[in-house]
Formats: sequence, C-alpha cells, structure tokens
Amino acid sequence: MCGIVGYAGPQAASPQAPSSRPLDVVLQGLARLEYRGYDSAGIAVVDEQVRVTKRSGKLKNLREALEATDTDARQTADARQTADAGQTTGAEQVADTGAGMAADTRARQAAGAGQVADAATKQALGTTHGGVAIGHTRWATHGAPTDTNAHPHRGGRDGELAVVHNGIIENFAQLRADLAADGFVFVSETDSEVAAHLLAREVEQTGDLTEAMRATTARLEGAFTLLAVHRDQPGTVVAARRNSPLVVGLGEGENFLGSDVAAFVDSTKEALEIDQDQIVTVTADSVRVIETDGTEVPDPKRFRIEWDVAAAQKGGYPSFMAKEIHEQAGALADTLLGRLVDGTLQLDERDIDESVLRSIDKIVVIACGTAANAGAVVKYAIEHWCRIPVEVELAHEFRYRDPVVTEKTLVVAISQSGETMDTLMAVRHAREQGAKVIAICNTRGSTIPREADAALYLYVGPEIAVASTKAYLGQIAACYLLGLYLAQVRGNLFPEEIAEIMEDLQSIPEKIQRVLDDSAQVEQLAQSMQDATSVLFLGRHVGYPTAMEGALKLKEIAYIHAEGFAAGELKHGPIALIEEGQPVFVIVPSPRGRDVLHSKLISNIQEIRARGARTLVIAEEGDEDVLPYADEVIRVPATRTLFAALLTVIPLQIFACELATAKGLDVDQPRNLAKSVTVE
Repeated sequence: MCGIVGYAGPQAASPQAPSSRPLDVVLQGLARLEYRGYDSAGIAVVDEQVRVTKRSGKLKNLREALEATDTDARQTADARQTADAGQTTGAEQVADTGAGMAADTRARQAAGAGQVADAATKQALGTTHGGVAIGHTRWATHGAPTDTNAHPHRGGRDGELAVVHNGIIENFAQLRADLAADGFVFVSETDSEVAAHLLAREVEQTGDLTEAMRATTARLEGAFTLLAVHRDQPGTVVAARRNSPLVVGLGEGENFLGSDVAAFVDSTKEALEIDQDQIVTVTADSVRVIETDGTEVPDPKRFRIEWDVAAAQKGGYPSFMAKEIHEQAGALADTLLGRLVDGTLQLDERDIDESVLRSIDKIVVIACGTAANAGAVVKYAIEHWCRIPVEVELAHEFRYRDPVVTEKTLVVAISQSGETMDTLMAVRHAREQGAKVIAICNTRGSTIPREADAALYLYVGPEIAVASTKAYLGQIAACYLLGLYLAQVRGNLFPEEIAEIMEDLQSIPEKIQRVLDDSAQVEQLAQSMQDATSVLFLGRHVGYPTAMEGALKLKEIAYIHAEGFAAGELKHGPIALIEEGQPVFVIVPSPRGRDVLHSKLISNIQEIRARGARTLVIAEEGDEDVLPYADEVIRVPATRTLFAALLTVIPLQIFACELATAKGLDVDQPRNLAKSVTVE
C-alpha cells in the first residue's frame, strides 16, 4: 500500500550552497507512488540533525509545509543583517518542522536574529537540503491519518533517528511497553514508532545503524519494509524487508531505494532485487546487502527497468485509467511479443522440469480482485486445451480452509504488483505442501515471482490507476500462454494447433484497437447514466467473469451498486432485482460454435426486458439476433469464444471510467482503495 523512497547522494558543498536533489528525488518519487493510495506524507533529511516534515492529506500539503519552512529560513537570514550580533535565542529547540512550523516561526520571531541567525537558517534549510533523505506516503492502519501519525517517525532520546515503515508490526504492543519502561516517549498511535525507538536503542548499544537494524528485525514480528537514517551516520540509509516490497536503484555517484521502481525510474534504469529478510546499507557510492545473520550477499540480483518515466505520466489523457485503457492494444502486443521461438512457447523464468509438468493432475489459480477474475477467464481455456481440472481460489481464503494441495498440484499465482500479501502467503503455503508455483506478474524484482518456481511477466508497463485495466488483459493473455505451454509440454495439442491458436491470439491487439476507436457510443451512454444507482451484469462461459469484472470496475471507481451474475443464475434469485428501468449489461457469446449458449443468452435478455430492464447488449459484429431485444447494442469484433473476454471487457472499462468521471470522481485514486495490498 504505502510508498517508500530513499536517496543517498553527494553532500552539499557547503551550508551556503546546499543541494536540493535529495528533496527533489524524494518528492518526485513520492508523487510517482501516489497511485498506491495514501492519506499522509512526510520526508526526513539529514545534515547535522535529522529534519522531519510531515503532513496528513495529499502531497501538496507536504510541499506547502516545506515551502513555508524555506520562507521562514529566508526571512531569518534577511533579519541577520539588521540584528544585534549579541542577541541569543532558543530557536534551535524548535527547528523540527514535524513538531509544528507555527511554533518554530513564533520562536524565531521572538528570539530576533543576531549570531544565531546562521544556525536558524541552517536548521530550516536542513529540512529540505542534504545528501540523504527518506520519504513516505502512508495508508493508515494503526492510528488515524493525522500529522502526528504520519511518517517518518523519530526514534531515540532526542530524536536522533528517523524511520519510515510499510507493513504491520504484529508484536508492537509488547515492544512498546518494554520501550516505555526504558524511558522512551511515544507521541503517535502507530506501530511504526515502536520500530523507530527500538532501532534507536540498538544504535545506542552497537554504535552502528546496520548492526542495529539486524538486531531490530530479529525482534519484529509481522510484515515490514524499514528505511532508517541517523544523525551520526549522515551519508547512510539502512533498509530491511520482510514480506513487503523493496528495490534499490543504482545510479552514478548516488543510489536510490523504493517500494517499487517507479520511485526512481527517471534517475536510473539499473536496479537490485532485495530478498526476504535482507538488509541493505546505501551510501552515495556503495550498496551493501547482508542477510540478517550478517552474512554478506556477494552478488545481489540485478535487473534493468524496461520502461521510462514517460510511461508513468498521463500523456494528455484526463486520467491514468483512461490512458491505460487506451494503451491496451499495444500492451497486449507486448505481452505476446517473442513468446514463440522456433515454434516452441517459452516462459520468462523456469525452474520446473518438464517431467513434473507432465505429471500434474490439478491446477489451482490463486489471486484477489481483478486478478481472480482473470484467473476465472482462463480456467475455461486451460481445461479446454490441457484437460486438467482448474480451481480458481481467492488467495485470502486459500490457506485458511485446509486446501488439498500435493506435489502433483500446479499453483498459478496472479498478481500485478507481485507483492499482494494474501497471494504471497498463499504461495508460501502451497510450496510448503510440495506444490510447484508459477507466477503471473507485471513487476520485475517483486517478491512473488522471486519465490515462485517459474514466472511469466506481462510487460504491459506501469499501471498507475488503482483500478486495473491493461494488467487485467495482460494477465489473461499470459495465462493463455501458460495454458498453451502446458499443452505443448504435455502433448495435448499438436504444434500446428498451437501455432494456429497463437496466430488468432496475436490478432487480438488490432481488434482491441478497433473497439477503442469506436468508444464514443459507450462514453455517451455513461454520461447519460451518471445518476444511475445500480447496474447489473450478465454473462455465460468467459462472459461470466467478464460480468464480474465489469461490476467490480463500477464499484471501485463510481461507488454505485453493481453485481455480476452467471446468466443461468437469473431464475435462481437475481431476477428479483429487475424492475422498471434497471440497467443490465449482457455479454452475449458468439453465435458461431456455441449456438446453445448464444440462444440461452437471447432468452435471458427477453426475460429481463419483459420485466422492465434496460438491456445494454455487448455482441459480436454481425449478430442480428440480439436486435429485437436490446435497448442498446455495443459491437465488438468476432473472435474465438475463449478470446472474447479480451474484447468484451473493454466497453465495460470505458463505461466505468467515463461514468465516474462524469460524476466528478477521482478515477485514479478511488476512496478507501490502494493499488497494491501489501498487508493481510
């Protein structure tokens, strides 16, 4: 959920010539991580002291606080020229902007200027200038989203250390009591402040921030990424991770840390993966990684970031979601690119012997939210091509119901970020039972593909909007590739059959573009329905999970009641919801090849229309059977039944985005939601 950024670069040449780069890097990184969801933000910079500024609300509040601090500093510097050189002040006692800038300003105004004007100026500038900085956007878990509960948190007897934290510390109450008994004073309601004070106490004992981090992480239970800076090590950031994301960016004369590569992609394309329970010490010219037992990691895994900062900008679209919807043709083409080598399908990373894949007798797909809907789509394809039973499980339920998993089970874990905590925990449980795991993921360097036995990456580029669109299509396509790969290994399909299916799959991006080019009808429909309070969705076969996904998108960003149903369930209860004027989207399968399902959907449309429903039908080009019963027909190009989900979902994405926009809502950062759910 939360966003973390760290920076270590050259120290300023002098207090009179400070560098603004640490502040700029961290603020820009936090801005690029806004998509993760947050309710407060803060930054800590180290010069001779640790300077903390933090504010609840959006980043603009933090920027305003920093600008006000600089204004105070300039006013104090100007006052020096006219002040009595003999005057003294207590301004140094209130320079921490995190303690309240109004108090800081009043103290300096009361003190006058004089000899201490230099010190006061330097104190204020220290908040925004220096060689080392850490920043954080917080999603509240322990404690309300207030200035005090925002990160960074100070630690130590006199605030000599600052920490930012992602995750949840499960044993914080016991640790807090222990630290309070030792004289440490807590000012926030957070579990994170416990880590700050615990780390500060360990520094007192060891004299070294890295060793202190080792000792601290040994006592913490739960999930965390921690970044820490200390007054006595002004050129160093030390970080650790357990069950929470962390990557390192490698620059020239500077290095970076982030909860994902978006934090520093404009500064470097070279990155390091940090594995579970590892500690990294970063300076301007060095990166050292150790295990928690102190063992050096001689060759941390490097990877190159394949997209640039322009991909994480709106590019003229009104929202990231709109941009990402319209990127889907190219994104899907990138997912499919280069997969067939000399007539043979390839995975990105594989440590599973083909003999093991030939012996599997069940596949379990584990995922959450949109990724689970993608898994539900491809269940139809994998069972059809490979003749293996496929179960689709919500990851957060999987390990708590004592699932039947054996060495002959293949688990497919789908996660855009690769850091979804529920899915990660399910992966670990499956591996403990002996199952092999293949990860479907968009983010290199993330935890789930690193802990899996094999991986397929989406290559759809960064997805900034909280509501997933292009990653959803990428997940479906990647799972299709996996199904064909398994059919190839197991001999379920002939090579020429796989080649024919791949040819059809590779034609989908062009068809997606046609749907996008004809989006005006759906946009106008959404604008006319901005006052709708409930929308229903019906589908059969791959249209059923598509209906589920259409409803989810509307709930996520438009905040209205929406439900997706298998159309065959109508008579078993949901038809009671139909009343005069009720909008219902119906995803109609192709009339070719599955005539039975097509005719059944036509009957469903007739049933609900007879009861007053407003029928909004998504159907293939040329399907005339729907016309007598549809209030509105939205056309998509003809394709294989199994691939229809890649086309029919797009009008539903556009509808949700346009309706939410018409309602004046923030489609990129919907309320109460975060892009990556990194806690259970």
